[in-house]
Amino acid sequence: MTARLFGQWLSDRLGQQFVIESRPGAGTNIATQSVIRAAADGYTLLLSAPANATNPALFAKLNFDFINDTTPVAGLIRFPDVVDVNLSQPIHSIPELIAYAKANPGKLNFASSGVGSTLHVAGELFKMMTGADIVHVPYRGGGPALIDLMSGRMQLMFDNLPTSLQYIKSQKLRALAVTSAQRAPVVPELPVVADFVPGYEASAWYGLSAPKGTSAEIVETLNRAVNAILAEPDKKKQLADLGASLLPGSASDYGKLVADETAKWGKVIRFAGIKPS
Repeated sequence: MTARLFGQWLSDRLGQQFVIESRPGAGTNIATQSVIRAAADGYTLLLSAPANATNPALFAKLNFDFINDTTPVAGLIRFPDVVDVNLSQPIHSIPELIAYAKANPGKLNFASSGVGSTLHVAGELFKMMTGADIVHVPYRGGGPALIDLMSGRMQLMFDNLPTSLQYIKSQKLRALAVTSAQRAPVVPELPVVADFVPGYEASAWYGLSAPKGTSAEIVETLNRAVNAILAEPDKKKQLADLGASLLPGSASDYGKLVADETAKWGKVIRFAGIKPS
C-alpha cells in the first residue's frame, strides 16, 4: 500500500513512471540485495522497512551490509502498533496485562506474523522491559494471526494499527494502548504503552533507499519530491486516516533513523535469542 501510494504520487510530481516490483522471500533480503546490486543511477529504489533493521541480527550470514551498502533517500511514514486482546480476556489496560501475565506465567499467548517480524519483536521488547512471561506463537502472516486472535485461539497481539483499526472500531477486539511515543490521532482515546512502561516504543516505518554510490544530486531530487508530497494537505489527511504519521526530513535524518532502529532491535533479538525459522 505504501509503495503504491508514493509510487503514484512521485510519478505525478516528477513526470516519471514509478513501477512497483514485489520481490518476496527471505524476509526482504532478496528484494534488498537486488537493489544493492543495481546501478546507482536513481532508477532502482528500495522501499526500506523495519526488516532491514532487524535482519542484521536475525541472519548470521548476509551477502550485504544494509547500512553501508545503501544510500538513504527519504523517510516516508510511520505506523504505530496497537496492543490488542481478545474480548474474553479479563484485561482492560497495560497494567492489568502486566499483572495478569506475572500472576499467570506462560498462560498468555501472543500471535505474530512470523518469527522475527516487527509484530514479534514488539512483543519481545515488551517482555524484556516488563518481565512479563507471555508465549510467542508465530503465524504465516498477520491475517491468520488476527483471525485466531478474534476467535479466541490467541489471547494477545501486537498488531499494526491500520490492520486492526476496523476491528477495534467495530468492537471485535479490545485495544489497550498504542506503541508509538505519542498518542495516535486516529484513536486518540488510547494511551501509549510508554505511559506505563517508560521508554517503550515500537512502530513500522517506511522510507526510500538507493544503491551505494547514488549521487547527492539524485538523492536531493528524490528527497525534495518526497518532502513536497508529505507537505500536501490532502496527502497528509489521507495518510492520517490510515493511522500513519509522517517522516519528513533530510536523507541523513532517515539514515539516522535506520541506524538507531538497527541498534535497538539488535539488542532485543539477541536478548530473546530469536533465530529465523
